Amino acid sequence: MFGENFNARKLQTINRRMFILGAAKITIFTGIFLRLFSLQINDNKKYLTLSDKNRLREWRLPPIRGEFVDYFDNIIASNSEVYQLHVTPEEVENFRYLMLRLKNILELSNREFKKILIKKKKQKSWETIVISDNLTWEQFVKVNYYLYDLVGAKPVISVSRYYPFADNYTHILGYVSEASKEDILKNETIKNHHVPGLKVGKTGLEKSFEDLLIGDNGVERYEVNAYGKRIKQIDYKEGEQGKKIRLTIDTEIQKLSNTLLKGVAGSISVMDIYTGEIIAMHSSPSFDPNLFLFGISQDDWQLIRNNPLKPLVNKTLSGLYSPGSTIKPIVALSALENNIINKDFKVNCTGKTEMYGQTYHCWKKEGHGIVDLKDAMKQSCDTYFYEIARKLGVDRLKVTANKFGLGEKVLQEVFSNEKSGLMPDTQWKKKKLGEGWLIGETLITGIGQGYTQTTPLQLCLMMAQLANGGHKIYPKITVNENDETYEEVKSLIEKNYKINKQINKGLNESSESLFSFTKEKRHNTLYKNFENIKLIHEAMFASTNEVRGTSYSSRIENPKYQFAGKTGTSQVKRITARDRELDLKTSEIAYNDRDHALFIAFGPYKNPRYALSIVIEHGGSGSSTAAPIAKKLFKLIIDRHKLREKVKNNKSLKI
Repeated sequence: MFGENFNARKLQTINRRMFILGAAKITIFTGIFLRLFSLQINDNKKYLTLSDKNRLREWRLPPIRGEFVDYFDNIIASNSEVYQLHVTPEEVENFRYLMLRLKNILELSNREFKKILIKKKKQKSWETIVISDNLTWEQFVKVNYYLYDLVGAKPVISVSRYYPFADNYTHILGYVSEASKEDILKNETIKNHHVPGLKVGKTGLEKSFEDLLIGDNGVERYEVNAYGKRIKQIDYKEGEQGKKIRLTIDTEIQKLSNTLLKGVAGSISVMDIYTGEIIAMHSSPSFDPNLFLFGISQDDWQLIRNNPLKPLVNKTLSGLYSPGSTIKPIVALSALENNIINKDFKVNCTGKTEMYGQTYHCWKKEGHGIVDLKDAMKQSCDTYFYEIARKLGVDRLKVTANKFGLGEKVLQEVFSNEKSGLMPDTQWKKKKLGEGWLIGETLITGIGQGYTQTTPLQLCLMMAQLANGGHKIYPKITVNENDETYEEVKSLIEKNYKINKQINKGLNESSESLFSFTKEKRHNTLYKNFENIKLIHEAMFASTNEVRGTSYSSRIENPKYQFAGKTGTSQVKRITARDRELDLKTSEIAYNDRDHALFIAFGPYKNPRYALSIVIEHGGSGSSTAAPIAKKLFKLIIDRHKLREKVKNNKSLKI
């Protein structure tokens, strides 16, 4: 009995265990089947995608930057193909080993090697490091050859900026360099288009028009092997190049400006007196912006930064200078407009003016004798302008100066580094310095000294608006389809002139309303009486083209090129009695103590179309240093005028 019961229990136990084991097997296999079903059917797309991610790689390409062209469609900022090497640390098993291999392959210096290691420590592991953004073709081929042993390294074909005219356009275009964290955070467009090694505008128009220039990213998809080496291209989506921006600048005149300013610190500005197109705008000294594209070397940077002539400063827009005698046309116009003087008003210049115990000297020790407006402008008599400034007062002078562009930014917000300068008045001094205005300050303001600060471009605009007959214009440096043509501007100016002439004769109410309507439009008159503008033109013509004129030696007798101008000498330090006694030549004075030389002009005189301003830092007198430059410039400016008109007419025909 015992044996039978034991065997039965044993058999029962075995059967139970077999059942449990079988059930477990069924459960396990059912689970495996369900999991396989889930993986292959339910999660098919998910794992297929993950598989493709291992097999397929997507590269977001840097956007192709838009080009800059000059008025004649010459490319002045283009793009060139470059070879780069990127590494993403989180995709690398042994970063130091990879870097040692790359160091040998690319022949990196110890300094470059350490720089990359430091950069890696500062960045997140998923952030791409640009090992080199300008590989040679030989280096690029070599890296691709050894790619099986360089897991995580990505050779990339990219584009980079190139400036074919080197230092001629630096202060207009600026330059590009690799986008910083600050660039990405501040600009949403840069953030949305960012890829490792992306170059963005740092200064000038490159920065101002970043959103238009940057373009859209292209995308490449490749099938890769286990080492990440590209086997074949699967897909390619072409990006869209940024907008092409056309400037009003004439490269030939810009190049001549650069040549004429070689070796000196200064500025040249040239402007169309009707359309406001800036024909040239050069600041000297300049530098080659191509140096910044792949990271400027320490030696090159030190040479630029430590240059005493300050090549990093855009003197045309950021340089603030006392206008000196170049302000005298505005002082004379303001006095005429306010009926303080007329063309026959005379002053006896003895070489100095005494007032309240102070002596105000004329530049000519022995004086100019009795001079009227024309003679005073021609010979730049300080005593004459002391007297009319005293009668006029600084507040009325400021109103006229502001109308003609002094004390305000010329290109508004196109350049972030443009300064507004200063045209002082009694309220400004009270508010700024907490002091009352002195009569002596009015006198020196009348010859462009004292608190007055202007930029070279402001002086050019002032000259342009005087030259076109005293009408407001709107300076621009880019060409747009909706820009007013010369003919349209001239037509508006002529209408405003006729209405203003009628107003001066006395009109009925209907004519007054017509005048108001016209004044609301662009290019309104900046004067009360056109005869006053004519007097200024004649006086400036005498200054350049008549004997004893301060710029007579720089005249051009051929009417085709003939121009009218006004010299200026801006003091950088007070002239002491001892300085007057010594009467040293410019070359005998320490460089930083020399006066700045200025010149403004417009031409051709009989049918004016262009205005210019020239500033030479520490150049001495405007007559000896700045005016001769204008003579060379005007010949080219006038000769290029027909070509410019031809381009304009061709564009009109195409439209």
